[in-house]
Amino acid sequence: MLKGKNVLLGVTGSIAAYKIATLASSLKKLECNVDVMMTQNATNFINPITFESLTGNKCVVDTFDRNFQFQVEHVSLAKKADIVMIAPASANVIGKLASGIADDMLTTTFMACTCKKIVVPAMNTNMYYNPILQDNIAKLRRFGIEVLEPASGYLACGDTGAGKMPEPSELLEYILRDIALTKDMKGYRVCITAGPTQEAIDPVRYISNHSTGKMGYALAKNAMLRGAEVTLIAGPTNLPDVPFVKMVHITSAQDMYEAVTEAAKESDIVVKAAAVADYRPSSVSDEKIKKSDGEMSIALERTKDIIGTLGAMENKPFLCGFSMETQNVLENSRKKLEKKNLDMVIANNLKVDGAGFGTDTNVITMITKTDCTEFPKMSKFEVAGCIFDAIIKNMKARRTDEK
Repeated sequence: MLKGKNVLLGVTGSIAAYKIATLASSLKKLECNVDVMMTQNATNFINPITFESLTGNKCVVDTFDRNFQFQVEHVSLAKKADIVMIAPASANVIGKLASGIADDMLTTTFMACTCKKIVVPAMNTNMYYNPILQDNIAKLRRFGIEVLEPASGYLACGDTGAGKMPEPSELLEYILRDIALTKDMKGYRVCITAGPTQEAIDPVRYISNHSTGKMGYALAKNAMLRGAEVTLIAGPTNLPDVPFVKMVHITSAQDMYEAVTEAAKESDIVVKAAAVADYRPSSVSDEKIKKSDGEMSIALERTKDIIGTLGAMENKPFLCGFSMETQNVLENSRKKLEKKNLDMVIANNLKVDGAGFGTDTNVITMITKTDCTEFPKMSKFEVAGCIFDAIIKNMKARRTDEK
């Protein structure tokens, strides 16, 4: 995902410095080139050799190190970086950066960088809330530098409170957000649905389906990484929230109907990847239904047609629906496209290997009013990319035709 990208990590004198080895390793696994700079104080917490082993690049500490390539090193590192992250950032280094002091390799290179800059404070709680430090953070933000809020928890000094560096996995998400994909969806507002719904029978039981939400979550992450403003409306799943996305958690088909019809009013694109129940119990028991010796039947009624409602909207957004079938896949999907007034349908066959619920892959056929395109088995994230590629292409063509 990060092949060809260059990330510059700056490590300062904080006990959290050792965690950045995990971040560097994660970036390398994504085929990213990683350069690491350290302050002299940081070397008291972790050895530069650790970063050199993980990244395959020299870890720079001394501004006047004679063992360097021909280019002026702090300038060459700054020029090739796509993003620079100072993590952990000590109070001392934050003060230097805010005041324009460049007296070591890290601060000198930071001053020379024109790319996106992220600073991640990590220190004692009282130090973090010191008004001088808060003023320095405010100053950095005025200069367009993103300063992350620290996590709260038990600190190395024994105190409990704010000042803890976010985990490397969270820091990785910030880097991915900024450089993973081209921002060709910036300015688009996208509403995506994911997962199943649960239709209550009584306080204990419900009717649902096998959807895990993986396809919808992959769509949300792909759109977010491409710069879109994303709302993800999700039924009950076991998946973590997608970072930098507005999450709306619902339970029933009625909940989904209300959330989607409201979000659609402010959306340019709606992608309905959720497996919403078509029927629900006509009545819900207030008490647990007790087992009896005889047979039992449950009367069902239709749920509201969400995508049909959206298709009937005046000035409707671009509508993309999903059609999971077990037979007559193309025929049934084309009928759905016409009947619901959709712009695109993503069809898949539950019986095809690599498609269906719970898998990390999908096999789709993309259907529009003029085209029908089959795709091979891909990861759901790759499928999401293909879907949005086609949606953006269709929307641009539509705008050209309108002119």
